Amino acid sequence: MKSTLSFLLFGLLLIACNNKNHLPFEPYTVSTDSCENCTKVKIEIPHATANTKLSKTINAALEGEIIALLNFDEESDATNLVEAKNAFLKDYEELSNKFLEESIPWEATIEGAISFENDTLITINLISYIYTGGAHGYGTNRFLNFNKLEGAELYQENLFHNLDKFTHFAESLFRKQENIPMEGSINSTGFMFETEQFYLPTNIGYTEDGLLLFYEPYEIASFADGPITLLIPFSKANPYLKYPK
Repeated sequence: MKSTLSFLLFGLLLIACNNKNHLPFEPYTVSTDSCENCTKVKIEIPHATANTKLSKTINAALEGEIIALLNFDEESDATNLVEAKNAFLKDYEELSNKFLEESIPWEATIEGAISFENDTLITINLISYIYTGGAHGYGTNRFLNFNKLEGAELYQENLFHNLDKFTHFAESLFRKQENIPMEGSINSTGFMFETEQFYLPTNIGYTEDGLLLFYEPYEIASFADGPITLLIPFSKANPYLKYPK
């Protein structure tokens, strides 16, 4: 996975650099030194290089997301990625000193790539894997959407003309995809939506193939079920989008 994502990121950055309508980026890496049986951190993300409000907004949003991902005890005061990496290493060292039997090294791998860009919108996908002990680590897949013209990050409520209407539309597609009867509880086939009501995932992002709804493990199903996704082609999603493709 790591080599594939790195290749994808490199290719996307090359395309961006050769297209004057695309925002210029360069690869940015923060990592620990390589050693056996050590806690490892590797961050590879696109860094916007233009001296614009949009570039500053994108870089700050990416940095904030990653700092939060590496914040093990929720007490870190890290203000940049290097400090966040060092805090992650320190948290492991302090915990392993208290509980010698829990000394398996931690791991954090975070990679970012541009999943979509046109004249008005850009989406960056952050894929991470964090292990901080226990039976297994956890992965996340986060989408950050930005309005290129206003230099602002777009949150879920900013993407749609009417969020309730889109939610209802997405539910009908989700039920059809997952073979859930159109009538009755959304959980009738084993999903775990809270309050028995369908809701959108935290992560919604633009991709070249359509609008992707990405439910993280545990969000609506068990960890064993893995992530649940719903890809809506733009031909179907565009009527609901403030920024149609």
